[in-house]
Amino acid sequence: MDGLGLKLRAKGLNLFFMSVFLFTLAVNAQEEDRKIMVRYIDEEINIDGVMDEAIWETASQTDEFWQFFPSDSILAQNPTETRMLYNDDMLYVGIKASIPERKYVATSLRRDYSSRGNDNVTLMFDTFKDGSNAFLFGATAYGVQREALVSGGGTMLNISWDIKWFAENTMNDDSYILEFAIPFNSFKFKEGETQWRMQCYRWDIQNNEQTAWAHVPQNQQLSSLAFMGEMVFEKPLEKSRTPIAVIPYINALTQKDFTRGITENSFKVGGDAKVAIGNSMNLDITVNPDFSNVEVDGIFTNLTRFEVYLPERRQFFMDNSDLFSNFGSSGDARPFFSRRIGLTSNIIGGVRLSGKVGEDWRLGFLNMQTAEDIDNEIASNNNTMLAVQKRVFSRSSIGFFMVNRESFKDYDFLANNDKYSRALGVDYNLASADNSWVGKFYLHKSLEPEDTKGNFSTQATTTYNKRKFSFTTDMVYVDRDFRSDLGFIPRTGYVKANNSVMFKFYPQNSSMTTHRIQPSTSFYWNPYQDFKRTDHQIGLTWDAEFKNQSTLELELQNQYIFLSDDFDPTRTVGGTALPGNKGYSFSQFVASYQSNRAKQLSVFARSTVGEFYNGNIYSLDSELTMRFQPWVLFTLAVNYDGIRLPNPYSDANYWLISPQVDVTFSKSLFWSTLVQYSNQRDNLGINSRLQWRYAPLSDLYLVYNDNYTTDNLTPKFRSINLKLTYWLNI
Repeated sequence: MDGLGLKLRAKGLNLFFMSVFLFTLAVNAQEEDRKIMVRYIDEEINIDGVMDEAIWETASQTDEFWQFFPSDSILAQNPTETRMLYNDDMLYVGIKASIPERKYVATSLRRDYSSRGNDNVTLMFDTFKDGSNAFLFGATAYGVQREALVSGGGTMLNISWDIKWFAENTMNDDSYILEFAIPFNSFKFKEGETQWRMQCYRWDIQNNEQTAWAHVPQNQQLSSLAFMGEMVFEKPLEKSRTPIAVIPYINALTQKDFTRGITENSFKVGGDAKVAIGNSMNLDITVNPDFSNVEVDGIFTNLTRFEVYLPERRQFFMDNSDLFSNFGSSGDARPFFSRRIGLTSNIIGGVRLSGKVGEDWRLGFLNMQTAEDIDNEIASNNNTMLAVQKRVFSRSSIGFFMVNRESFKDYDFLANNDKYSRALGVDYNLASADNSWVGKFYLHKSLEPEDTKGNFSTQATTTYNKRKFSFTTDMVYVDRDFRSDLGFIPRTGYVKANNSVMFKFYPQNSSMTTHRIQPSTSFYWNPYQDFKRTDHQIGLTWDAEFKNQSTLELELQNQYIFLSDDFDPTRTVGGTALPGNKGYSFSQFVASYQSNRAKQLSVFARSTVGEFYNGNIYSLDSELTMRFQPWVLFTLAVNYDGIRLPNPYSDANYWLISPQVDVTFSKSLFWSTLVQYSNQRDNLGINSRLQWRYAPLSDLYLVYNDNYTTDNLTPKFRSINLKLTYWLNI
């Protein structure tokens, strides 16, 4: 095994240092031929959505927008005018979005909307001009706001981020007007800066059109940070006078566990604080945090052998979250996954420092302490991560991290090898200036008290994306002893090779805007059994996008799974498991359709038919969405998995039914209720949440949770929370 370990480490190093060769792929920065001058003013503008102040007439405005959908070669049908002004405290943005008739489309009045179902305009500001991260601010025709942190060069939008800023609107017969006032302390930027990169894009839903100020090729994402213009400030920006934000909360909770016959009543007090350090760093502090107001996770039917990834929703972990969470590979081995913290025990408190250090450096440091739970044999742990990232070339970066979970107290129930878990490593993220080349190359190692000589994880992946053709090649190795207790590692002990090619077509005079054909392969081998093949998936996919914004996808796939241990995919209590040490090959056909989400009634359906291990499967995932604009949004999701295995193995009929109603009485009062029925989990869950935003980013929540068994509706667990938060700037 020692010889094998040395070979694998050598392979891992070779994969990582392939990045040296790929450095040559970085090309010169994109020519930014779009520019807007931002005039300095010494007055304040009344934000009322009218834009009738004379000072607006002195502002420069953006030129015509380019169409991104349904075509990317013509100008927008309906003009969008954007003006910008600023004083020492605020960046003011005025927008006039022209329309042919008064038929506005909106899903609701709730903050942090989705672009796809709303007439809206969005701005992205790349304040450090690195093409990797940006701040996003947008509003719908109804004046509903959203803000997000953009990372990954525009591939990831974190809409859970909240910050104070202001927007108002007016809706006319031929246009809607938006006025923004964004405090400079909402951004991070370099003192004395005179230029930012900027993009403004629009979803014109009623005309099935997406447009952007800086032209974006259709083979890229509309939010890509590779394609931006330039905003030039009339005079250098001053040091941001960011206040200290204190966000205390009080929470009254009553809950009952019917299975154990325990009733608990509690009253909690705690809060967060945000402290700006210079113009580009932020210190977050939390004491006795409470996340009872966070939206409940959706239930899913799991037919795999592995854990399923669920996104982080807690506000404390949002700022610069990509700096902490993007190390490693999302589906294979992430060394840090913030949801692990506080998953099994309460968080006592913690600090989080993140942001820019100098022109090209980013720094992230997190330290949190969780409480012990002796009755359930859960130790108190200190959880730490340090991340350092440096930009290289135009949009690429290299980063280093260390992560540590450690118990400083001796517990009788704690095994020696569980006293701490550590991991460290280096990642290179490749992104060319025009985003045609992207990739990741990393080498990680874990450390435990009973450390072995392996414990490596490594990846080399590259994607080349052009207008009519793209390919991806991906190699991953995760040692069987690689471990990070604060990470997401669904499986270990394998080598994986992924390859795919995509051919893209843009038909003329057709109802389709584009369609694509993609053959792909994914193979897994076990390096500890002479590289025996353990899994594969071979697929052929065709998908199409239509001018009416509907999509269609068809896929043929063949899977092979070698079960090393007995496994029952139906998870039937008392059922007979499929025998291990045996391989299973099966083929399936998958079809999915999504209608235009902007319609008042929209439908999604996905059907899978074919073989499943030594039997057959029929699955249907469907979702019906009905909108009573803009007050009520009703969604009904129905998922069915029918598994038929030969005797003596079990059949299964799994139903997951999830109706949800979201009522927005105004821009500050919301009520949502989600019901989730899953017979696989034997649970009928009800989550109802009333939210009143009585002041900017200050909320009163009333949250009701109830859970029952599915057979006889016996109550299992019930809770009621009343939580009050207040955002105070000092």
